[in-house]
Amino acid sequence: MPILCDRLLKLKEMFNSKFGSVPKFYVRAPGRVNIIGEHIDYCGYSVLPMAVEQDMLIAVEPVKTHVLQLANTNPLYPDFSTSANNIQIDKTKPLWHNYFLCGFKGIQEHFGLSDLTGMNCLVDGNIPPSSGLSSSSALVCCAGLVTLTVLGMNLSKVELAEICTKSEHYIGTEGGGMDQSISFLAEEGTAKLIEFSPLRATDVKLPSGAVFVIANSCVEMNKAATSHFNIRVMECRLAAKLLAKHKCLPWEEVLRLEEVQAKLEVSLEEMLLITEGTLHSEPYSPEEICRCLGISLQELKTQILSPNTQDVLTFKLYQRAKHVYSEAARVLQFKKICEETPDNTVQLLGELMNQSHMSCRDMYECSCPELDQLVDICRKFGAQGSRLTGAGWGGCTVSIVPADKLSSFLANVHEAYYQRSNRSLVPEKQSLFATKPGGGALVFLEA
Repeated sequence: MPILCDRLLKLKEMFNSKFGSVPKFYVRAPGRVNIIGEHIDYCGYSVLPMAVEQDMLIAVEPVKTHVLQLANTNPLYPDFSTSANNIQIDKTKPLWHNYFLCGFKGIQEHFGLSDLTGMNCLVDGNIPPSSGLSSSSALVCCAGLVTLTVLGMNLSKVELAEICTKSEHYIGTEGGGMDQSISFLAEEGTAKLIEFSPLRATDVKLPSGAVFVIANSCVEMNKAATSHFNIRVMECRLAAKLLAKHKCLPWEEVLRLEEVQAKLEVSLEEMLLITEGTLHSEPYSPEEICRCLGISLQELKTQILSPNTQDVLTFKLYQRAKHVYSEAARVLQFKKICEETPDNTVQLLGELMNQSHMSCRDMYECSCPELDQLVDICRKFGAQGSRLTGAGWGGCTVSIVPADKLSSFLANVHEAYYQRSNRSLVPEKQSLFATKPGGGALVFLEA
């Protein structure tokens, strides 16, 4: 907490010099690291994240005008102002202020409000951007809570998480809700199993003999600025529809791979067998998908594909479904091992993390050479398991490291990955650090 107090004081001073007044309150929302369960939340499956200590912090002063003024302590992010009653979010440019506008607009629309008061906001974030630690979702959540507080309204944490999940779609990212859920539902000292439909969170006690270490590959990946992420979402949706059609289910209604399993009432292991027996490993063309579903190309484009995936020429359905069903099973195994705490707990958890990375790399194809190199280095220097975390294609790895090996692990990984290249220019605190489960979003009132 002393570090947070220092940041609040500094933020107050900067706010005063920027706006000539003092903030009325502050809102904090944490980033997160997903320990296991990658790219399956938007398929309806449980994930296992924890909040990290890095966060978004916003100083806020409601004003009598209808102007929303946003500033950032980082000079790379320019000031922005707009009318609070005319929020326009440009999907073609995922600029920093648009994430704030997502959270603001989500609350505005939830309550059906048209005449909103303005506010002055100063944002300070210490989550490395585009690193897979969810800086953008933390900003959306922070903005949602800021807006709710200014309005003097109340919502449960679950309702807030669901609104912020939906509102992040305004910027064009078809995410599934993990990031927003852990940002609100996190509790210090415990990871969470996050389940969807209905949204709920269960404590998962991590083993005391190990620590989780985050390492930044220093390759930035912005989900909203690239099509990789949304293509994967669509491939999973198409795979779900083809599997449902093959099993004579009402495939038109099916959107997620989890729905197919639920309707068939079979295990994840059985779903893997069904996938292997139904889908082929060669990529599908849009025309073949149309033949399988008995629809026209026009229907595929207008009724199923999202606007930014309508020109994709091939879809890998078999690989994506195999990753999702096997990863969903790994999440449940991970939770079970944490609960049963066998003697070789850390080794078993590490193996699951290693399998997860292999599946992300080979079946989901969301890794990159730098992430693979970093994972290998982490394992070489003592991690029992290491994997990419977040969307992938850059960003961070998370490794499980026996506590007694931590200091040598950090020194060796730092030398092998960061010092041997110009990556050492990235601030060390942002590139390689051990983390423990942090708490969720909070409002601080100005004393």
